[in-house]
Amino acid sequence: MLSLSAEQATKIRQHARAEYPHECCGALLGRELGGDVRWVEEVIPIVNEQKDNRERRFLITPAQMMQLEREAKQKSLKVLGFYHSHPDHPARPSEFDRENALPYYSYLIISVQKGKPAEMHCWRLLEDRSGFEREPTEIRGL
Repeated sequence: MLSLSAEQATKIRQHARAEYPHECCGALLGRELGGDVRWVEEVIPIVNEQKDNRERRFLITPAQMMQLEREAKQKSLKVLGFYHSHPDHPARPSEFDRENALPYYSYLIISVQKGKPAEMHCWRLLEDRSGFEREPTEIRGL
């Protein structure tokens, strides 16, 4: 289960709204607790480095990823996963998402319909990379 605060969820929604009609992206830093609970401590917005088709794609470069890993390590946290938006599409992974995902991470997807943030769901890639399973999400403080 991915657990994030109401403020963190709001930060993701605001980022998704600000970037519409393009995809936004960011990282989720935190800790793994017992019972498969992932506790998000920080939401880090990232500049979408995708040059073309930004309405349908996002890109986190290797340099951005290395910076995230360094930042997480300095704070004794882990990169638990990433978030991105799907402008005018549902909050479920695309085939492109599956092809570019890694099994460990949580992938939070927020749908943005006509500029308004809508549903938000979290996913984890199956070990055999054949698809995703939905990860329960808790929003603390609601």
